[in-house]
Amino acid sequence: MDKVSMLNSNWTDIYYHLRHEYEEKITHQSIRILQVIEKEPEAGIKKIAECIQISHNTASEHVKRLMKKKYVYKTRSLTDERKVVLKLTHLGEDILRKHTSLDENKLNDIFNRLTDEETEIILTGFKLLKQKASESNVYSH
Repeated sequence: MDKVSMLNSNWTDIYYHLRHEYEEKITHQSIRILQVIEKEPEAGIKKIAECIQISHNTASEHVKRLMKKKYVYKTRSLTDERKVVLKLTHLGEDILRKHTSLDENKLNDIFNRLTDEETEIILTGFKLLKQKASESNVYSH
C-alpha cells in the first residue's frame, strides 16, 4: 500500500472510531457549506458556489435552508459594507464541530493511554501535515 492510500485508510478508520455521535440530521453538502463559511474569510454565496462547485442559485437555496435552521446568518463585510458575508451562529459552529471533528472525550481516552513521546509524535505529525497543506494552498479556490 502506498503512503497516500495508507494515510487515507488510517484517517478514515480514526474518524470512524473517534467521531461524535450525531444528534442532528444534516446533509454532507450542508456541512461542506458550513466549512467554507468557517474557513474562508468573508465567504458569500459566490465563494460557496465556487468552493463546492455548485451553481449560484443552488448555493443560495442551501444557505437559505441553513439560515432557517439558525446555523448561519448574514452580515456586512468589515472592509466593504456593500458586501454581504455569511457567518456561523453558535449553533452552526457546534453542528459543524460535531460533524467534522473528533470526539474530545474519546481523544482524551486515547491520549491518556499514550506515552508523552507517542503523544508528541502524533501532535507534531498533524501540525506538520496541516502546515504543508496550508503552504501548498490545497484548499484555495
